[in-house]
Amino acid sequence: MAKNFPVFLDISKRKINVYGAGRIASRRVETLLAFAPFLTVFAPEASEQIRQAAADKKLVFQKKAYEPGSIPLDTWMVLAATDDVSVNEEIYRECREKGILVNVCSNREHCDFQFPGIASRGELVIGINAGGSAHRLAKAWTDRIRKEVEEDGYDNQA
Repeated sequence: MAKNFPVFLDISKRKINVYGAGRIASRRVETLLAFAPFLTVFAPEASEQIRQAAADKKLVFQKKAYEPGSIPLDTWMVLAATDDVSVNEEIYRECREKGILVNVCSNREHCDFQFPGIASRGELVIGINAGGSAHRLAKAWTDRIRKEVEEDGYDNQA
């Protein structure tokens, strides 16, 4: 498998939909909230974290399951993170048909992009990725770099 090229994109004005609101979706939503104010989560039930983010007006939570054909054309990116592999695959197919970027948590081969580990402070953002298969390696390095970033006293605003 080819290595992924790291890209940092301004997603602050992009419409992003997340389907699913369990453990994986909650982690990815938490990461996205620092970058994406136009985030909508669709799921019949949601984790406490997602419910709280919705109550705090950080995202929109739609208490409903994915329905085929329901992804709006103006959606820029979709996360298919339901607990049902077949639903994730339906979401993937719809995104392909509509030309929407998609990440399918249950199928690495159906991902247009991978979620990096993030270490940040102020305007500094560092993304860590291990090719989508070495999750422990990526997490270990993310934790290590986060610690360095948090402990570093360097605050150059220039």
